[in-house]
Amino acid sequence: MIKTGQQHTASLRDGRAIFLDGERVEDATTHPAYRGAVASVGRMFDFQSAPENQSLMTFRTETGTLANRIWQLPTSYAELVERRKALEAWTELHAGFLGRAPDHVASCISGMFMGLELFQAYDPARATALADYYRYARDNDLYLTYVIINPQADRSKSAAQQQDPFLSAGVVDRDAEGITVRGAKMLATGGIMANEVFVTCIQPLQPGDERYAVSFAIPMNAKGLKILSRKSYEASATSVFDNPLASRFDENDAVLYFDDVKVPWDRVFVVDNIEMTAKQFHGTPAHVYQNYQAQIRLSVKLKFLSGIAHRIAQVNGTMGFPAVREILGQLAAEVGMVDAFVAAMEAKGTQQGPYFVPDRHTLYAAQTLTQQLYGKIITTLRELAGGGMIMLPSSEKDFANPELARLIGKTQQSPAASAEEKVKFYKLAWDAVGSEFASRHTQYEMFYAGAGFVVKGHSFRTYDWAGAGQLLDRMLSSYDLPAQAQATLRAAE
Repeated sequence: MIKTGQQHTASLRDGRAIFLDGERVEDATTHPAYRGAVASVGRMFDFQSAPENQSLMTFRTETGTLANRIWQLPTSYAELVERRKALEAWTELHAGFLGRAPDHVASCISGMFMGLELFQAYDPARATALADYYRYARDNDLYLTYVIINPQADRSKSAAQQQDPFLSAGVVDRDAEGITVRGAKMLATGGIMANEVFVTCIQPLQPGDERYAVSFAIPMNAKGLKILSRKSYEASATSVFDNPLASRFDENDAVLYFDDVKVPWDRVFVVDNIEMTAKQFHGTPAHVYQNYQAQIRLSVKLKFLSGIAHRIAQVNGTMGFPAVREILGQLAAEVGMVDAFVAAMEAKGTQQGPYFVPDRHTLYAAQTLTQQLYGKIITTLRELAGGGMIMLPSSEKDFANPELARLIGKTQQSPAASAEEKVKFYKLAWDAVGSEFASRHTQYEMFYAGAGFVVKGHSFRTYDWAGAGQLLDRMLSSYDLPAQAQATLRAAE
């Protein structure tokens, strides 16, 4: 099934327990804290379901039905590129500001399915549950989020050593029907507009943490599941003109609390197994595919930010300044590097069984560098803009006052834009760079892949150190001390 935006929006009216500002939200699709983001996701589903986009956005499954390419399992380089073009087109609808759009967790589950033999070796019943769930989510065009991090408490202690053993979500009971889960997980980015949530732990677990070593998926309206929303930036956005990004792309983040939530066995993929909880990510292509998607999204987002940088120079009339062109040239090189990384992941990809998987180390190299790059680019945009992003009319209502409109026209001059165009542009630039919404995105891009030492650790573990060492050894073996010097040295010994 290929959903429309209307169908997806309707699917969110399912009685889920969302809490914001001390109250339960009855309908996220109409609430002023969420409706703009929900509508943006609806436009993504409308785009995928449009007949003219069928070839770009969908593929035929083994049963002959159409499915979104986010669920495609590429068997060749050409198919991987074909899938990436669909992800790029979808991402362009939100310029990369929906970090947990439907293509992210779908890429993770698809990668897990590619490593199904690992699950079969672990537990055939759990492998069957995973395979059935992949097909169910694919065939019903589900939007999935995930929670894979434990709440920040005492980081010096394992999950089992915390004062409250059910601070982190873990198994409290089990029976013939399934497991019962109690505790919290974070961050359910996009959770308020997703259909289901994949729950597991990507952080290292210690012996004794077996109750937290689980992997499962449940609907967002599951009985006992509470969605504790963070502050909504959309709710504070006065209008689309004044906050064009926050008003439409605030995907929200939330802590999920599992108040004795029952999970049936056919939704459980791992239970009580620390080793398998880690292997589901790193022993399968899951971690690669989900982060490959994230790099595709980031490449689109950085291209958008480079467009803002270039437009700042045009609007300010500084394009001819050598120093500005130097800054833009550096920015263009950095954004081009990210695009090249994505292409290199694909070109250096390898066949893993029937599937074609992006190159692991190129991915982690990209993550290591882009984690450092995003803040630098934001600073570059601030330097280019100067006070232009700050000295703006208070809101779109100022234009409705004839006297203020006249003064705006006089004070917001530009050699490349009208006063209205300049204000419109700089409102957008500020929402991307300096607003509270923008600050959240800087934090998100710094940590969505994990802390810096974690990302660099992935790069360290996957680099071809043996090949580098062999290259060094070949050079060392190509020369030596002169014979007389060797003889002298041996005699001295």
